[in-house]
Amino acid sequence: MLTLAACGPVSREQAEASCFKRAELALHPRGYVELGLGSGGTTYTGVEINASSDYIMGRDPSAVYQSCVYQKSGEMPARPLYDRPDWRG
Repeated sequence: MLTLAACGPVSREQAEASCFKRAELALHPRGYVELGLGSGGTTYTGVEINASSDYIMGRDPSAVYQSCVYQKSGEMPARPLYDRPDWRG
């Protein structure tokens, strides 16, 4: 019974927070490059790039956000993505 409860809808606020990150990845990939020099002259490098399927498919971040929030909470977002003050798209 507990397992079924974990699959239920989350609050709209929780959905908006997780879906905001998904919308950011739909806008453009994220990543970083690391270069370093350790003791004894050893060097290290690292690269990470995150590109979502929403970005690859060319989906509008606002549409991604709206459908994600609805799927997770069963409610529409309190405000559209592009009206959020923290959106930097």
